[in-house]
Amino acid sequence: MPKEARPSTKEARPSTGEQAKQHALAQLRQAILRGETAPAQRLVENELAEQFGVTRASIRAALIDLEAQGLVERIRNRGSRVRVVTVEEAVAITECRMVLEGLCAAKAAVVADDEQLTELADLGAAMEKAVADGEPVTYSDLNHRLHDRIREMSGQRTAVELLERLNAQLVRHRFQLALRPGRPQQSLTEHLAMIEAIRARAPQAAEAAVRAHLTSVIDALSD
Repeated sequence: MPKEARPSTKEARPSTGEQAKQHALAQLRQAILRGETAPAQRLVENELAEQFGVTRASIRAALIDLEAQGLVERIRNRGSRVRVVTVEEAVAITECRMVLEGLCAAKAAVVADDEQLTELADLGAAMEKAVADGEPVTYSDLNHRLHDRIREMSGQRTAVELLERLNAQLVRHRFQLALRPGRPQQSLTEHLAMIEAIRARAPQAAEAAVRAHLTSVIDALSD
């Protein structure tokens, strides 16, 4: 390709300004959520600026946003690091999820259309297969997707935004639970009960099923 035909890096990805901050924010957030950065890992501004092709000011602004989201902590005179979420915090966050996700499940049971209910059934079947095949990572991904879809189906935008922030802080604990022997089998039964209640258009039963599932999550976190 002739040199002049190549897109400019600066044109494709501004190094300064709001777009640069948003680019750095998105990349850093995904790295934390995917577990590519470990809890307590230092986040060095000049290294990140070079990695993402933005200024240190853009990185600093992104880190401030991530601190507000509970994903990063800034330590005086020592810079930033990925925030460590303790078991106690994870339990408290899950208690809040119980209320919000119960609300979303109840709403979904009322407003979901037939196509969406079929999608939930298909997700349940895929989760059963993942457990039967001994694939905990696949099961964990499907688990996360199921919760996401129920929230989206509910149309409860405020609850969804709050849950996105809460759930981002639980990535490490969620993954560890998924790999615990016997946990996917127990979790599967709880998720199938949630799906059944929503598909039956029974909002109270759907909320109760979510609460029962997240109570089980709290018990597992506390073990």
